[in-house]
Amino acid sequence: MSESRAAARAIDALRRGWAVRVRGGDAQALLILPVEGVGTVDLATFDPAGVAPLLLSGARAATLKLVNQRDAADPEHGVLVERPVPLNASAEASLALAMATADPVRDLMTPLKGPYHALPLAHPDLAAAALRLARHAGLLPAFFVGADDGVDATEVSVEAVDAYEDSGRLVIAARALLPVEVDTRAEIVAFRSVEDPREHVALILGTPDETPPVVRLHSECLTGDVLGSLKCDCGPQLHAALHEIAGSRWGVLLYLRQEGRGIGLINKLRAYQLQDQGFDTVDANVRLGFPIDARDFSVASRMLSLLGIPAVRLLTNNPAKVARLAAEGIEVIERVPHAVDANPHNERYLATKRDRTGHQL
Repeated sequence: MSESRAAARAIDALRRGWAVRVRGGDAQALLILPVEGVGTVDLATFDPAGVAPLLLSGARAATLKLVNQRDAADPEHGVLVERPVPLNASAEASLALAMATADPVRDLMTPLKGPYHALPLAHPDLAAAALRLARHAGLLPAFFVGADDGVDATEVSVEAVDAYEDSGRLVIAARALLPVEVDTRAEIVAFRSVEDPREHVALILGTPDETPPVVRLHSECLTGDVLGSLKCDCGPQLHAALHEIAGSRWGVLLYLRQEGRGIGLINKLRAYQLQDQGFDTVDANVRLGFPIDARDFSVASRMLSLLGIPAVRLLTNNPAKVARLAAEGIEVIERVPHAVDANPHNERYLATKRDRTGHQL
């Protein structure tokens, strides 16, 4: 089995609430079980004594006052926490307490938790790999950590987790003509990889020639693109980009299946709940234990390479997106500004993008 396929199997196991063993060098191993999605029967099998500690992200541990701010600046800095287990607690109550510990959305509902005590973390590299797997699985970055005493678990290495994040195996799977509102001669191209179930697409507008196309990298946003959410500017940006590209000589819209800046739909909705509690979009992501932006732009560069596009005019207000695409080997010869009007529901969101993530609105 290839390393990247091993990671895909581990991600699938976590989504099913099953145990995973993360292996490193020198026979090091970390046995984990996701807090989110596990049932009481599986937890009892994994941890018969009911004392397995919790592995949390550094950011979550900071909220619980367990690490200093330097450590918490890295969401993938794992922290091992002694699990608070009330006397005579049922398995259901113990699992509920673990979820309350893991999920910051529940802090207002369960304010009196703990006390918590950090434990020595023997293998921080294995912990970091585990937290990355949680993000790929769309789960909260929180695990029970078990004693590695022969428990049946899906095996994955740190190298396999790294290989899963490599977009080199992305290929063109299908292409077809797709008349759309802005261009009845448009062509859609679908991409996939054998390891990752997410399928990305490119929409080519106009007639390709030797000139660098106008390119827009648009990350999937179900709430904005499909449901018309006013909390963000994704839907208007998508439609404005299509019109902008159609008005140029030719161009490409890359639709990347990286919902919520790479943290997934469910975690994005959790971030929305935190925003309703007063946190901005940056602090909400970090509080959940994720990077501010977890998107993988090597996917976009691979798509452009497969389309035979070495240089682009990038339609974006995000200078970081220019730098990250250029770092992946795509020449950005021009940044084309791209702005849409604010509304009363997304004014704070747009201000946060401007003030905290460097967007030039």
